[in-house]
Amino acid sequence: MKELDWIILASTLLFIVIYGVWKTKGSKNVDDYVRGGNDSKWWTIGLSVMATQASAITFLSTPGQAFHDGMGFVQFYFGLPFAMIIICLVFIPLYHKMKVYTAYEFLEKRFDLKTRSLTAVLFLIQRGLAAGITIFAPSIILSAVLGWDLRTLNVIIGTLVIIYTVSGGTKAVSVTQKQQMFIIMTGMFITFFFILGYLPSDITFGKAMKIAGASNKLEILNFDLDTSSRYTFWSGITGGLFLFLAYFGTDQSQVQRYLTGKSVRESQLGLVFNAIFKIPMQFFILLVGVMVFVFYQYNPSPLNFNPSATQAVMNSPYANDYKILQEGQIALEAEKRIAQNKFSSALEIKEYTAVEEAKNQIIRINQKDSTNRIAAKSLISQANDVVETNDKDYVFIHFILNNLPTGLVGLLLAVILSAAMSSTASELNALGTVTALDLYKRNKTRNFTEAHYVKASKYFTLLWGIVAISIASVANLFDNLIQLVNIIGSIFYGNVLGIFLIAFFIKFIKGNAVFFAAIVTQIIICIIYYYLIHIYPSGQEKLGYLWLNFFGAAIVILISFVFEAFDRMLKKPLPSI
Repeated sequence: MKELDWIILASTLLFIVIYGVWKTKGSKNVDDYVRGGNDSKWWTIGLSVMATQASAITFLSTPGQAFHDGMGFVQFYFGLPFAMIIICLVFIPLYHKMKVYTAYEFLEKRFDLKTRSLTAVLFLIQRGLAAGITIFAPSIILSAVLGWDLRTLNVIIGTLVIIYTVSGGTKAVSVTQKQQMFIIMTGMFITFFFILGYLPSDITFGKAMKIAGASNKLEILNFDLDTSSRYTFWSGITGGLFLFLAYFGTDQSQVQRYLTGKSVRESQLGLVFNAIFKIPMQFFILLVGVMVFVFYQYNPSPLNFNPSATQAVMNSPYANDYKILQEGQIALEAEKRIAQNKFSSALEIKEYTAVEEAKNQIIRINQKDSTNRIAAKSLISQANDVVETNDKDYVFIHFILNNLPTGLVGLLLAVILSAAMSSTASELNALGTVTALDLYKRNKTRNFTEAHYVKASKYFTLLWGIVAISIASVANLFDNLIQLVNIIGSIFYGNVLGIFLIAFFIKFIKGNAVFFAAIVTQIIICIIYYYLIHIYPSGQEKLGYLWLNFFGAAIVILISFVFEAFDRMLKKPLPSI
């Protein structure tokens, strides 16, 4: 980090905070603070929705995911356009018609207070954990590669977000997210073109893609029917569909973004914008990761991208064994460059037999590379069983810090921290709103002024900010950060989505049946997660986590049917709470 990098980083983050406070000061009623005065245009809604989902985890983890596993992760988003259509046609008109402040307010009007409170609590649990992780993600990576103190970083990121989110509420989140998305995409495009420029002069973008393809990094579609596979076409359009229906349709951190729309049409256009551009954006971020992979076919790369892991093993009795692996890796990289040159030359002269031979050689070298890296992880674990050996989340930041010029490093770090701030701001804003309106206001017997509930929303937002910082301070890495956030969501989302689907489409089921079915379903999903996913090593699970969204929705609907039928058969209600 040079002086120019620090200036760019600090000025970018301070601009966002000051701009957010300045543009949105003076919210005096709940409508202004929670729904931003209902004056948002569709492009503001669309960018805000995208920025809420695109946290720092997206820009740290997704390129690393592509580096190791290729483009297959994009299948995760295949259900998103269908989810957006359903939400535009069903969810948005109903929310606007009932003029709700939160998604869960709708459930009280359809069912009862206890069902509203239960779904609000489920939201608070999963989104509170996620808010901590969105702060922790950039903090743990930057602390490892730059030597910054982890807890100090957690406090800095959390405090910056709290300042403008508490001050301006939903409008502050929306207006700052436009600036953040501009910074984020500018940084990613610049990085992409720098990677292209760093490749050998005879390696065009087309050749780079063929090199990536030879290493199986461009396998986008997987039609395997195996439900244990995490990312397939089928899990994307089923489990992914249910996940996105729940996330965009029932998660207050997203619902609050489009409830700010001037009209139903503006809100719908905002989500259509997201449906059109989200998959290309994720495809592009994965493509950046693939290009980083191609870059390291011609340039040396560490056995493990986490510098803390390397330091731990080099200061242990296993240092000599690790050095032997490093020497083997250097020799392997020389072989890799020769094989890539053969492959490129054969492509140039269209010698397809030679192309196939070079491709097979590249695959064999990559298998050796993978074996070396697994052996390195094993040594690191033996040296220190606490340090993180999984380095997917460190790949992109390692490339940034070691290869990009002064100034651009500061911009990319600003990208990462801006993404963390944008996503965390939406989460804290929603957490404060739900706590104030769905729990505090609705369960109080006295009526207070609008100013009181605005102040309560601010205090609860501040409280959740402190909780998020606390969670970030005790969090730990798990396989891959972007997967961790989606796993947490999948445990809760299916159940909540099922409740909303019953509310929309199955009119004869009443509140008591749904309430008890939701409790039973949540217990069942937690058991399924533990015994089919959690206890197995990464990649060996018996069930892909995306399926939890489908099963959660299906189970709660089925059990609600049973409870309602049982209730009617006995002709007396289930016990009330």
